[in-house]
Amino acid sequence: MTAPTAPLLYVTGASSGIGQALALHAYALGWRLCLVSRRADTVHTWATQQGLDPARHAILAADVTDTDSIVVAGHTCLQTLGLPDVVAACAGISHGIDTAERADLDVMQRILDTNVMGLAATFHPFVAPMRAAGRGTLVGVASMTGIRGLPGHGAYCASKAAVIAYCESLRGELRAAGVPVVTLVPGYIDTPMTAHDTYARPFLISAAEFARRAWPTIRAGRSYRVIPWQMAVVARLLRLLPNAVFDRLLAGRPRKPRLTPDGQP
Repeated sequence: MTAPTAPLLYVTGASSGIGQALALHAYALGWRLCLVSRRADTVHTWATQQGLDPARHAILAADVTDTDSIVVAGHTCLQTLGLPDVVAACAGISHGIDTAERADLDVMQRILDTNVMGLAATFHPFVAPMRAAGRGTLVGVASMTGIRGLPGHGAYCASKAAVIAYCESLRGELRAAGVPVVTLVPGYIDTPMTAHDTYARPFLISAAEFARRAWPTIRAGRSYRVIPWQMAVVARLLRLLPNAVFDRLLAGRPRKPRLTPDGQP
């Protein structure tokens, strides 16, 4: 990669739909990229297909469920590329669970490790340097499902509620240092992760459109945004609904598919 003449975006979950969409959007605006994924070969292939300039991007292999692996990736970025202007934690997985099934407890653990601990580990290497420099932005990708629990989605809802609360806590810690923490709350986004969903997905948008709408929020350092805006209205209504009404509305709603015994959705 060339000398740091352009701003730098650091992304974990760079093999995900949202991670790649944010990376492509930033790249089109002239940013450099540091892309982190367990599936580094897949990201290399994708970067080649997209025609990314090797001088403007780096790819690091690390697994968000392995805290030390992600921390090392962050320090490698700092040592070789410098302090990122934006760090985006985009890795996430989602499966339905049934708490009555013992195997689903292991699925829940994997979801929490990826979606919550992976996000905290992504941020960790950059918190102290950003605080010292008084610059940089941390971006956590949550979900509408973190606002209220959905039947059959307990693990994913819990993980995204944790992301929202964690980012809010971290925002308060870093505010005085001038380091914004941005919480992005997607509604239904058309990505491989949602391809197996069997229920209606109102106001569905592409990952590229999500990135286009999210970018001004990231650059402005806004604390919280639901995308698309229609889902922001839904989010407000969900917070206001009494439990009895909320439960009736969800009665009979299809559940997110559980993993099959061979690990397939």
